[in-house]
Amino acid sequence: MKFQKFIQDHNTQITLITAILIVAGFFSKYFLGNVVGYDIILAIASVIAAVPIMMHAYQALKVKVVSIELLVSIAVIGAFIIGEYNESAIVTFLFLFGSYLEERTLAKTRQSIKSLTEMAPTTATIVQDDGTTEEVDVDDVDEGDIVLVKTGGSIPVDGKVIEGHGYTDESVVTGESREVGKQVKDDVFSGTMLSDGYLKIEATKVGDDTTFAKIIELVEDAQDTKSHAEKFIDRFSQYYTPAVLIIALLVFIFSRDFKLAITVLVLGCPGALVIGAPVSNVAGIGNGAKRGILVKGGEAMDTFSKIDTFVFDKTGTLTKGNTSVSAVKNYGGDLAKTFALTAKVESLSDHPLGRAIVDYADTKAYEFKNLAVEDNQTVKGQGMIAQIDNHEILAGNHKLMRAHEVKMTDQQIKDLDELQATGSSVVVIAVDGKVDLIVAISDIIRPEVAEQLQSLRDKGAKHLVMLTGDNKATADYVAQQVGIDEVHAELMPEQKVEFVKKFQQDGRNVAFVGDGINDSPSIATANIGIAMGSGTDVAIETSDVVLMQSSFEALVHAYGLAKKTVLNTKENITIAIGVVAFLLIGLIAGFIYMASGMFVHEASILVVIFNAMRLIRYGKAPQVAKPQQVTPAMK
Repeated sequence: MKFQKFIQDHNTQITLITAILIVAGFFSKYFLGNVVGYDIILAIASVIAAVPIMMHAYQALKVKVVSIELLVSIAVIGAFIIGEYNESAIVTFLFLFGSYLEERTLAKTRQSIKSLTEMAPTTATIVQDDGTTEEVDVDDVDEGDIVLVKTGGSIPVDGKVIEGHGYTDESVVTGESREVGKQVKDDVFSGTMLSDGYLKIEATKVGDDTTFAKIIELVEDAQDTKSHAEKFIDRFSQYYTPAVLIIALLVFIFSRDFKLAITVLVLGCPGALVIGAPVSNVAGIGNGAKRGILVKGGEAMDTFSKIDTFVFDKTGTLTKGNTSVSAVKNYGGDLAKTFALTAKVESLSDHPLGRAIVDYADTKAYEFKNLAVEDNQTVKGQGMIAQIDNHEILAGNHKLMRAHEVKMTDQQIKDLDELQATGSSVVVIAVDGKVDLIVAISDIIRPEVAEQLQSLRDKGAKHLVMLTGDNKATADYVAQQVGIDEVHAELMPEQKVEFVKKFQQDGRNVAFVGDGINDSPSIATANIGIAMGSGTDVAIETSDVVLMQSSFEALVHAYGLAKKTVLNTKENITIAIGVVAFLLIGLIAGFIYMASGMFVHEASILVVIFNAMRLIRYGKAPQVAKPQQVTPAMK
């Protein structure tokens, strides 16, 4: 066991020693004229290089697997028997050198994951109840602990800022290279860097539960998940390797040419075929990880490449998910005074529309908090009525105005209809029996959506669908603005699932794109579930693809990357099979021999590796955004 571990730990050195001995052997023959020394040196090189190969072959046989290493081992023994020490030395060296290059390439494609793990914080500064601080191991931090992070420090937990402000670099979580301003009540993530300022954070997730830890776990697991191509190759190799052994035996029986039979064994090794699919898979997943795109393995990548129908949730996906005041129509005199009265009324309610109006008033610095409320009541399905500062305020829909005989002018009714046609929720405000304001509130459409949806079409998407629980007018307006083909509104979560199943029954390959929380049933039902968000637990566990940036540009990149990765895998398989066919034809025709054939064989491994490495550079480099400015509220 110790000897086996020693050999495994020194594979690189064994490869180097073999190369040096081969060079020394050829120097001895062609420069010193010492043929005996040449044979002895190459025989030693063969034995040294054959040891790790034969060990792998033996380990595979123990679990009843006929491996490529067994083919090489038999070929080396055969070459030794017929005295072709140069052939055995070159065969073993090229095989070891190919394995070395394979390991180096896979290590390079996994570098993004390694860099993530290296960024994982190991210690945390805890703020004690008496205000003192103590540095502890990150595993000793509990939920609810207060953690202090200073400029240049790594945030060790997921949590909320309770004191301080600053800028964080969240590229390890979102893949987006920009600094994000943080202030009290903002969320922060483990593994992100505080580039400026200081923060006191209340820990909400610690250890393996943090977003950062889940990202690392997800991508590591993804690289071990095989695609359909890899599974096919595994099944293929189970039959292929024994078949080559049988063919070599038949060649020897009918030709009585032992060297020819050994050559068949060597050239039949499907090295490029075995490595081609995994290296493409790992390179593609690594490319996505660097951009905040987490793909759950080769199988998800393969399925994603075949998607022809994208189904979108509206709120938080096609839109920003934050309702805000989008238009204000003023028919009175003093806008600031009227809006202050409106904000005071809405501050008495927890309704989302009311909160949007209050937030807008805060943004505009309208003074409303000190206004005196003399009376108020809520009218179900219509709005609110209040007596404020000696004024009667009605804030609600058109029905509320009619119920209290407040007349609206033709222009006001026209404005109301136009705003509702945009999908906005509308609040009409009357002061002392006269309509003074109409406020439109809507969920803002992501500005990049229309362009990126067209990019999805350009890459192969045939049908774009919106499924939403929102009203039909809003859904139709959003769909028209961004270019959605089919819209279904006012749906419950279970109804969305039914639509996804219907599309699948129609023969479509469906991807559902949502926020990963309310839409988790649809995400799980679709052929590919895509979560756009900051990596919630439900998103990571339910979906096949997580877009940490929550951007459509990342969605388009992921779709293109999936298609490119699968195409790259097919290219590698074609190259590998083509090389084996060429070698066998060359062997029959008499222009390919063991050494030259093995050289071509190992060269094909290099070709598929370099072909896969092109995936690492696929797409544009992530853009570096300018830092956000600290607002007065942060100070």
